[in-house]
Amino acid sequence: MNKIAIIFGGCGYIGTNLLSFLIKEQVFHKYYVFDIQPIKGFENEIDNGLVSYQELDVRDFIPPTLDDFAVEGSWIFNFAAIHREPGHQFKEYFKTNIPGAENINKAAVHWGIRNIFFTSSIAPYGKSMEQQSESSALFPETAYGISKALAEKIHETWLAEDAKRRLIIVRPSVIFGPKDPGNVYRMLMALKKGTFVLPNGGNFIKGYGYIYGLVESMLFTINQNKRLIVYNYAENPLVSLKEMVEIAKTELEFKKPTVNLNVRFLVFLSFFIQKGFWLIGKKSDIHPVRVKKAAFPTNIKPQYLIENQFKFKYDFKNALRHWKNVSPEDFE
Repeated sequence: MNKIAIIFGGCGYIGTNLLSFLIKEQVFHKYYVFDIQPIKGFENEIDNGLVSYQELDVRDFIPPTLDDFAVEGSWIFNFAAIHREPGHQFKEYFKTNIPGAENINKAAVHWGIRNIFFTSSIAPYGKSMEQQSESSALFPETAYGISKALAEKIHETWLAEDAKRRLIIVRPSVIFGPKDPGNVYRMLMALKKGTFVLPNGGNFIKGYGYIYGLVESMLFTINQNKRLIVYNYAENPLVSLKEMVEIAKTELEFKKPTVNLNVRFLVFLSFFIQKGFWLIGKKSDIHPVRVKKAAFPTNIKPQYLIENQFKFKYDFKNALRHWKNVSPEDFE
């Protein structure tokens, strides 16, 4: 009987990359993708029956009927979440991330699946000037961080109800890579244009993880024998934001100068930029909260992966080289 993977939130950046990786490695016999977004790029796999897509909202759903499958070795992946911060009302994070975890637990029981992989975040660690490993205490300070910490506990409650169940929780740092328009890509494009500003000189570490390394770590932990795994994902070793900028400028041959400014001045400036856009009826990605976050260290140590001898292939230099190789059009 076939092993299956059920991917909630499978049309997002991490979900689609994981799906591509699992298909390439032939890990499962069939893939069910559930998301409120449409799926893109898997038309052939849908036509031949390898992938099945259904529009579905984790906040309120009845578990769909699945084809016959082998319970042993089948997995549920939970990527469904509201995560952009800022960008949503405080209560919205709780209206999605909490009932989503609860409903996925219920679906796992309904289908008899005993393996769940949950993508959490480093946000439950809260702000800290110190390096954070999996043994660090959780001090979530934002609606997103609190909702993710609670969702972890909800899945852990499901785990405790049956000794045959397995749960893996990954807490990724900022993930970047091909076709992702996120923080790292925005930094690269700003460096290209000569508009990137280093807050406080950039002498601090911002945790980051390359998407290919993240999905490889997922399969690595699935193949471990432990019933509960909670692990961080960040590249090892990390370098400071200033060093990231220097590496990027060398690897991508960017010649424009980089400006260093005090973060307090940047927050002050971003406030007026945001208000200016608001007055003309537009939105800006330049937000005081994001500026503060950009200037605060997130030094994340992937202790579990280090101790279990996971092979880190993508330090920042190698990640950029790999990215240029697989998706050169991103840099044109």
